[in-house]
Amino acid sequence: MAKYWNEKVECMSREDMKKLQDEKLVKQVRHVWDNVPYYKKLMEEKGVTPDDIKSTDDLHKLPFLKKDDLRECYPYGLLGAPLKDCVRIQSTSGTTGKRVVAFYTQNDIDLWEDCCARAITAAGGTSEDVVQVAYGYGLFTGGAGIHGGSHKVGCLTLPMSSGNTERQIQFMRDLNATILCCTPSYAAYIGETLKEMGLTPNDINLKAGIFGAEPWTEEMRQEIEKSLGIKAYDIFGLTEISGPGVSFECSEQNGMHINEDHFIAEIINPETGEVLPEGSKGELVFTSLDKEAFPLLRYRTRDICVLSRAKCSCGRTLVRMTKPMGRSDDMLIIKGVNVFPSQIETVLLKDFNATPNYQIVVDRVGNTDTFEIKVELSDEMHTDTIKSVEMLEKKLSADIHQILGIRAKITLCEPKSIPRSEGKAVRVIDKRKVYNA
Repeated sequence: MAKYWNEKVECMSREDMKKLQDEKLVKQVRHVWDNVPYYKKLMEEKGVTPDDIKSTDDLHKLPFLKKDDLRECYPYGLLGAPLKDCVRIQSTSGTTGKRVVAFYTQNDIDLWEDCCARAITAAGGTSEDVVQVAYGYGLFTGGAGIHGGSHKVGCLTLPMSSGNTERQIQFMRDLNATILCCTPSYAAYIGETLKEMGLTPNDINLKAGIFGAEPWTEEMRQEIEKSLGIKAYDIFGLTEISGPGVSFECSEQNGMHINEDHFIAEIINPETGEVLPEGSKGELVFTSLDKEAFPLLRYRTRDICVLSRAKCSCGRTLVRMTKPMGRSDDMLIIKGVNVFPSQIETVLLKDFNATPNYQIVVDRVGNTDTFEIKVELSDEMHTDTIKSVEMLEKKLSADIHQILGIRAKITLCEPKSIPRSEGKAVRVIDKRKVYNA
């Protein structure tokens, strides 16, 4: 039977949800107009005032916000509340340009943790559970959000952070952790380490995992579920909007439910900005309905996905979003072809049955792009003859060519030769960027 943290909201009728969003949006637009001069200027340039926004039907009239706007406004330019009312900041893990710093009032934190509590409950979590948080803490939102949500549910919370994997497994066993929360790449690494230690899923007490902060495929989900003996749930969020818990997966594992009482989601054409009808593939845009300190309206996430309001058998009526299918800004263009790393991962894990440890290396020699995929062999595959390894490389190259339409150099590497990640995995190394500097 489905379990909910807030059944009234999670199962609210579409009519009541629309009414709630309408009321909150009108109030939020006025709040931003009165307190965020930067966005007020954008509205004025577009000829829009708060009086023009009477419901969510008018949302398309508002200007977009992009990451460039956030960097331009660093650090206080988009602050929507007095600094004395703010109790925390979190920041993106970006490595280029200025970081994005998001501010939180206590109410913002309470709402964020409530969203994470919904995700933990949807994964089967109750006050009887032990939640091991192996997301990074500090400025990164992962650890802080899930930690607070776990407390709200009443779980015994292990604030492990990432790293020291053998100790992670020791605590997991000694304290009978039942829910693991971390990045999917780190979950895969924990499963790999468990096997190296001579242990099996029967030697731990985990029943579920809540994984996010980086793209991962259904094939990788199956690998993790098998290696840890769990059910793996997806969670989505971004620092700019709050952190993990903007949306979460239910037991159906068929899209992530967006917490629509706090966030309005749109899908747009990334090139024209046109709002697309439900079921269309496009760029995800979020509007925060309740944020006080950092109230972003129509923020372009650059994540590509699809929204669906089809009835979910879990009973929730919240709109669902697919796993991000790539990003409109970090999509690779190789030899004129659009390439998403998720396409490559699907081939590696589904068609090739490789390990989830790989790297995509793109470079430019003269005026020609080079495209290499380094794939780590499993222990079983490593015992094969050189001839069989060469055959595997050729087969994988052909499969990649069939999916992408271009050829890649395939390099099969020895086990453990690709650096492991205890945070977000570094999947793409694009050396061409030095030519564009």
